[in-house]
Amino acid sequence: MSVPTKEGAERILYKGRMIEIVEQDMLIGEKTKTFEFARRAPGTRLIIPKGDQLLLTREYRTEISDWDYRLAGGKVFDSLDEYNAFLQTGEDVMPQAMIAAKKEAVEEMGIIVDSLSHIATSHCGATIEWDLFYFVVDGFHNDSDGQHLELGEHIEVVEVPLEQVKAMCLDGSIKEDRSVAVLLRYLHGKGEV
Repeated sequence: MSVPTKEGAERILYKGRMIEIVEQDMLIGEKTKTFEFARRAPGTRLIIPKGDQLLLTREYRTEISDWDYRLAGGKVFDSLDEYNAFLQTGEDVMPQAMIAAKKEAVEEMGIIVDSLSHIATSHCGATIEWDLFYFVVDGFHNDSDGQHLELGEHIEVVEVPLEQVKAMCLDGSIKEDRSVAVLLRYLHGKGEV
């Protein structure tokens, strides 16, 4: 069985501010097949323990027209152009993701991260390239100015006991399924699942 290898440069079929549709020819044995996928700049998510609780956000999400409980987080790059320029450097994205995670902690949670550690990267799938970098905040202190929300963000910080976080993962209160999977693994490591 032949492993597909890239053949030639990718072609951008559509490009918006945050998402682009890409075609890439792949050589499989002696045949060429064209693959299509969507690319979005990566994001971050923060698991923030506070004693026997986790800090979550309760926020209004326009994509579901409802309130959702979520892990704080956001974009690693503010635009696709920024991300694509970064990709051209060949550098490791992890330092950028850590900077972005700390920025989101201040903006959404009103906390300053003293230390954090990467615990997982969620890859969206074969036809969607959108990685989410998950970090555990190992230490933080409050920002004296509180949250720094962007226009249109409606975010409330809530403290939720670990056992309740597990229940929220299972009953759909936390709607971002990728985060549910990472949270359940995290809780399992804490003896909560």
